[in-house]
Amino acid sequence: MGIIKRGSIGSAIAFAIVAGIATAPAGAQPSVFVSSDEPEAVNTAPPAEPEETDLVDDPEPEPEASVRPSKPGDTTNGEYCGPTQKIYTPKTKGARYHKGVGPTNANYNATSRTARSIFTSEVTGEVGVSVTGGLSTSVDVMIAKIEGKYEVNLTAKLTAKLGNSIQVDTPPKKTTNAKYGVYRLKNTGTSYTIYSNCKATAKKTITSYTPMKVGWYLWEN
Repeated sequence: MGIIKRGSIGSAIAFAIVAGIATAPAGAQPSVFVSSDEPEAVNTAPPAEPEETDLVDDPEPEPEASVRPSKPGDTTNGEYCGPTQKIYTPKTKGARYHKGVGPTNANYNATSRTARSIFTSEVTGEVGVSVTGGLSTSVDVMIAKIEGKYEVNLTAKLTAKLGNSIQVDTPPKKTTNAKYGVYRLKNTGTSYTIYSNCKATAKKTITSYTPMKVGWYLWEN
């Protein structure tokens, strides 16, 4: 006979199957099993949080400074460098960071045998780009530059949907923790503006976190 242990019941249902055939806990809503896109490694610690304290979600481009533009042949304003250019250059590709949608769910295996834990997301949430202040271009331009340099696929927004499930072995006397959400790529670059009169703003270092894929983050303790 199977042994079933309930995990935390919040935005996901978690239960463990030790042996035999088991059914979901009483009160659990049936759902179609949809596995995660690819298996995720089981980590030893919760997902790391971004270190930056000035991140802005889904930012708008920085407003232009009041610099008088020059026109061709206008010697009163000096040189002419063409239309205003907003520049972003990616410099350093960082690690992947997981941003969860909904609370963390957990399942403790109190038995002396390995148990199978199943987690199912029951919350839908959208995760977008987070950027430190000073980005002069649009987010779409920044993403295109990062994709081109590192040959990765990124997007401005991803939605983690309800109904996605994952199964993982939980060792004896251990707790498996699971958080569903979006993996984002960290990148550091520079951004500035060149005006038509050839004057330029100071280069600003820009740190960004851009959605890569939807998935689970798992860890044991």
